[in-house]
Amino acid sequence: MKIAIVCYPTFGGSGVVATELGLELARQGHEIHFITYRQPVRLALLNANVHYHEVNVPEYPLFHYQPYELALSSKLVDMVKLHKIEIMHVHYAIPHAYAGYMAKQMLKSEGIRIPMVTTLHGTDITLVGNHPHYKPAVSFSINKSDVVTSVSQSLKDDTYKLFNIKKEIHVIPNFIELDKNTNDPNIPCHRSAMAKSEERIITHISNFRKVKRIPDIIRIFYKIQQEIPSKLMMVGDGPEKEKAENLCQELGIQDKVIFFGNSNEIDKILSYTDLFLLPSETESFGLAALEAMAWGVPVISSNSGGLPEVNFEGLSGYLSAVGAVDEMAQNAIKILKDETILSEFKKNALQVAKRFDIKNILPLYVALYQKAIKKHS
Repeated sequence: MKIAIVCYPTFGGSGVVATELGLELARQGHEIHFITYRQPVRLALLNANVHYHEVNVPEYPLFHYQPYELALSSKLVDMVKLHKIEIMHVHYAIPHAYAGYMAKQMLKSEGIRIPMVTTLHGTDITLVGNHPHYKPAVSFSINKSDVVTSVSQSLKDDTYKLFNIKKEIHVIPNFIELDKNTNDPNIPCHRSAMAKSEERIITHISNFRKVKRIPDIIRIFYKIQQEIPSKLMMVGDGPEKEKAENLCQELGIQDKVIFFGNSNEIDKILSYTDLFLLPSETESFGLAALEAMAWGVPVISSNSGGLPEVNFEGLSGYLSAVGAVDEMAQNAIKILKDETILSEFKKNALQVAKRFDIKNILPLYVALYQKAIKKHS
């Protein structure tokens, strides 16, 4: 198949999922065309089946906000015609499904019928999409998609609750590429650069937005380190980062917390990690938790959104109510204080992660693509 993938080319979960999906499809022999305004952060172009087409948005003094959707839909039309693309897979209802629908209509006027798969990731539904100014456009874009998927049952339920959706939504969870999670024995271990041998390493990775409850992470760690020697790795960047740094100063633990900013060494950090913290207000899925579990890292998380579909209570980690800092800290200590218990949780976390191996998830997408193409042929 010749597949166009439209996504945000950023460090966020949706962009990572879309990129990894495309790369795996390419490895399976499909021709993949990424159409975005910048090369996705995890996109490697060393594959004959992977192509990248940049969406250029001209700047005109007339426009206060540049018309990205117009540029994207025009680029989609051009690429579909030039490369004979058979299906579009857009990640995020707005603006991508909206632009995709316009491209479909322009192509239809020239006698070209192409199906569009829309994957809902969360922010497009629960935050941005639910805003009154965008709600009609989101409902329209979803209902005009040929196939709609969501990354969790929780997100599917939210979509039906918040919007007037008449389309069937297929739940296809996010995934992890387990084959790459192996430590090369020839590469020296740099764990000592992060913590002493007797210290546990605790990690959080996110975009440091308010929904991630960054202060809760600092307070959970504060309670943990009072009982267990440990270091906290804060990976990512965003509006809550400065507040977190100030809180560390207030609590006197600034020497026990490392702020990395956005990092391309996430896998290395996770490979040394003993426990992952994700106490978010909500998560449509919890990809960061799954990435940690794929390295055998147990997770302490909230029980909000799609997290209970990824982090299994008492098996891969523990779930608590949003804001339950004391309980989360106690559960973390329960896992970390005993080497045997920690080892068991690490093993279980990896076993749970294997259920989400890309090799198990990819066929679900391929089946939907084939069905949609057949219907339009």
